[in-house]
Amino acid sequence: MPLEDDDQRRVDQVMEEMGADKSGTRLLVLGTSQTQRLGFWMVVCIVVNRSIGSGVFVTPAILLKATGSPGASLLLWVLGAMTGICSLLVWLEFGLSIPKFELRNRNDDDSPAEGESLQSVPASGGEKNYLEYVFGSNRYGKLRTTCMYAVVYVTLGNLSGNCIAFGIYILEAAGISGSNDSLARGLAVVCMTVACLVHATSRQGGLYTLVLMAIFKVCILLAIIVIGFAALGGRTFGYGPVQGEVITNSTTQAGLANFDVHSSFSYAKNDFASYANSILFGNEQPFYVLSEVVRPKKTFPKAMVFAVSSMITLFILVNIAYLGVVSYDPTLNIQCLSIKDSVDKFNQTLIEAAVANPTSIKDNCSLDMATVFFGAVFGPSVAPRVMSAIIAFSIFGNVTAMTFTASRVKQEIAKEGILPFSLFFARSVTTPWAFLRQRLWPRHDYEPEQSPAPALLLHWIFSMILIGSTSSRTVDVAYSILVSLYAYVIVIIIGFFTAIGLLYARYFCEEGQWVQRSGFKPWGGPTAAIIYAVLCAFLAFASFAPPTQGSPYLIEVQWFVVPTVGLSLLVLGYLYYLGLIYIVPRYFKKGRMLVADREAVIVRENGEYVQHLEIVDAAWEVYTDYPNKDVEGQRMTVLAR
Repeated sequence: MPLEDDDQRRVDQVMEEMGADKSGTRLLVLGTSQTQRLGFWMVVCIVVNRSIGSGVFVTPAILLKATGSPGASLLLWVLGAMTGICSLLVWLEFGLSIPKFELRNRNDDDSPAEGESLQSVPASGGEKNYLEYVFGSNRYGKLRTTCMYAVVYVTLGNLSGNCIAFGIYILEAAGISGSNDSLARGLAVVCMTVACLVHATSRQGGLYTLVLMAIFKVCILLAIIVIGFAALGGRTFGYGPVQGEVITNSTTQAGLANFDVHSSFSYAKNDFASYANSILFGNEQPFYVLSEVVRPKKTFPKAMVFAVSSMITLFILVNIAYLGVVSYDPTLNIQCLSIKDSVDKFNQTLIEAAVANPTSIKDNCSLDMATVFFGAVFGPSVAPRVMSAIIAFSIFGNVTAMTFTASRVKQEIAKEGILPFSLFFARSVTTPWAFLRQRLWPRHDYEPEQSPAPALLLHWIFSMILIGSTSSRTVDVAYSILVSLYAYVIVIIIGFFTAIGLLYARYFCEEGQWVQRSGFKPWGGPTAAIIYAVLCAFLAFASFAPPTQGSPYLIEVQWFVVPTVGLSLLVLGYLYYLGLIYIVPRYFKKGRMLVADREAVIVRENGEYVQHLEIVDAAWEVYTDYPNKDVEGQRMTVLAR
């Protein structure tokens, strides 16, 4: 659908001006073309890939071990679902409400009307934009917020921990046992490198990869659900009875059924830290590419609500299916999951070893629920290696989805001019596939696809740094450290400030008109933001509580190291800000200050205002003081009208 005449003239004028610009401080960043925007199902596929990694296959066993109770573990999944819904409502209200521009009014039939009004145009970047809006009322505040967020996200905004898990599961699938930490880390490097190259080489190729992986993952979960509920109904699959039986052994005279309402909570632990660490949530990834969605105000919320609701339903049904098949003995000190055998219900030698020395057989107890599940149904000979391959494939999809979205955030950070070589990392380039396609099959109307290849390089560099920085630890410990760091800082701490920021915006921003001007009005008003803020605050403090002996969250490093390092990164971000405004101007830039301006060109596409392209101007200039004015006002340039 062609642009309106006024919009097309403005775009042509900007392109001509930028073509003649020789200053070297201005950068033209093209937006996603209409034909390449993300549709409803592509948004759903991003959510599916980001939600289904190794967690749904591994975490249920960890929760069962952490809580000591099938009932308590299921309740934690329900609590995680509730918090996930709250986080979704918070991000939707922010994402569809800012940034705002003075734009031409429209009649009901979308024809131009008289006058202009303040209207929101969804942008990529996620919580970077939201935090800057609330805590950046002037240039100092905006720069401080950007620096603190940038240090955190550029450093931790990747799935290096999941890449290490990919290496571990690939080795298990290949049947390679023993100490192979170096090989697992080498595979982690391959995983991240391939994910970055896929998106740098071809935008559409990367998206098609996400679609195929999402379909595969959903099929696996549906298979687990069907098999589990069939087993609950009495069906067997060639490997003996699997109807929710519970292992009995020398320490237990009678087993407890997983779904017995009178006993499923009997052995629940009083481990505060384990319960706190078991609450999972977070749906922020698709918001990082919000400006690339077709008709974002209409398509995006529908896609997100559908995708998150579907994932919640699948996850809970999968956990019920697991517990209908997998046996669990809460009285064993090691609290071990075991593949059942129709004749020998449990390895008696393992029982005696557990009673004598609970820590001596840790490696013999599976914490991979999906492997135990399929082993109980089809037998233990094939299930472990096949399931390891499936989990590795799922993790790669998870990393690929995160790479696609996180690189856009790092590109947005670079546009603020605060990074070394900012204009390099902020640019988008034509993909090699688009270049090759145009050379081989030239078309006059073809719009070459763009990729943030420099930002992907930045993403890859810090992933390698994190993988290398944990090389002194075993791969299992390195995985736990990196995943916990990401969860604590990106999900919990950033989530807390985002929720608090929304509450502040609702009552104190835009002269009290936030709710009336909001692009999305969530059910329950501020309730979701309040719940999410309280929960994130609770988890931020609970992470400093030591887990008890035997908890799966008890690793080789002290429990307080991860939250301490996470908070230290925020402090480092503040020091980075101080360096930009005091040290760099005085000692390296001859008194010049960093001035970064971003001018968005807003056009009308498919009945909605969207960002078509952007001019980034970042330079060190003689500047006596930063003006104390609204940052959003700076963005409302004539190019946006």
